[in-house]
Amino acid sequence: MTGRTTPPKGPAQGTRKDRLKVALKANMARRKAQARARADTDNGKTAGETQAPDKSEGN
Repeated sequence: MTGRTTPPKGPAQGTRKDRLKVALKANMARRKAQARARADTDNGKTAGETQAPDKSEGN
């Protein structure tokens, strides 16, 4: 025999699912933040930058 056994089922399986769920949620949040940052830079802004008021006042 090669010594391979099937993974134990029960509590360990549930914790794995929980870890994967948390990792997926964090990954999706990171992807959304990256997409927002890309959209902002595509619009001419850098991440976190607000548009400054126009200082030209036709004096």
